[in-house]
Amino acid sequence: MTEVPTVVVVMGVSGCGKSTVGHLLAQRLGVPFLEADDVHPASNRAKMAAGRPLDDEDRRPWLLSVAAWIREATDDGQGGVVACSALKYAYREVFRGAGAGVWILYLALDRTTADRRVAERVGHFMPAGLVDSQYAALEPLRPDEPGLTVAAVADPRTIVDQAERALRAAR
Repeated sequence: MTEVPTVVVVMGVSGCGKSTVGHLLAQRLGVPFLEADDVHPASNRAKMAAGRPLDDEDRRPWLLSVAAWIREATDDGQGGVVACSALKYAYREVFRGAGAGVWILYLALDRTTADRRVAERVGHFMPAGLVDSQYAALEPLRPDEPGLTVAAVADPRTIVDQAERALRAAR
């Protein structure tokens, strides 16, 4: 029996370290990496840059683009890693519907640290004022979802080590 390729979705609120951890994990696993922010339509980026949170209608084309990437990464047998907020369970269900091997790494972060990290970022379209909207939408990883929750304040390499061990155990 052939093993289903795994696509890891690194999820969490803005500022939790999704991109950093996602890049490191993809390198460690030797698989492609997708920064989901890169596939946001220009209208979504403009709306967020103006300080207005996205709604589910805004997110739909973006989620479908990420799901298409997951499907391709699964179908080609390679797998991959995606850095994506994936704040709601329903969004993660879209991703699981795209590929049988979707596994979630939730980078849990307290609001104070998220506020500080986002405020310190330079050149990102997501303003600090939208952190509250992310926490309002956040549905943490459920016990029945395949994946792992880790504290996002840990060193990124430590998080990648934890994720790699948990992935091996899940297989």
